[in-house]
Amino acid sequence: MTEQGREATVPFGIAEVTGPSMYPTLAHGDQVLVHYGAGVRPGDVAVMRHPLQQDLLIVKRIAERREGGWWVLGDNPYAEGDSRVFGAVPDELLLGRVRVRYRPRRADQASARGALAWALSALRPVLSDRSASRRLRAR
Repeated sequence: MTEQGREATVPFGIAEVTGPSMYPTLAHGDQVLVHYGAGVRPGDVAVMRHPLQQDLLIVKRIAERREGGWWVLGDNPYAEGDSRVFGAVPDELLLGRVRVRYRPRRADQASARGALAWALSALRPVLSDRSASRRLRAR
């Protein structure tokens, strides 16, 4: 995930998603509007610093509160790189909550039908998934 133009005094910023860990909610290349400093609760999608490589930003779904911080999971159960690998994420590494997803237009969406389909789905709110902690317990 890369971040564009964030300053400490700006409560919102844009970040770009890289990798498949949040698919289908977020796809590689999607851009997200991040509300920095916003509180999170289980089910929310959040941006945080990677606990083992703090210069790397990651986006994950908040599953539950555990000793030591937040347990976070990717929406793609086949992708690695979440709390199953690095444990709980401390509060000080949590940067903000994802509010909106923008999916850039693909080359195969050049036809009128493709352009219409893109226009209807390009900008979407990123909603909380309240079943996140239930999925965690089921694993």
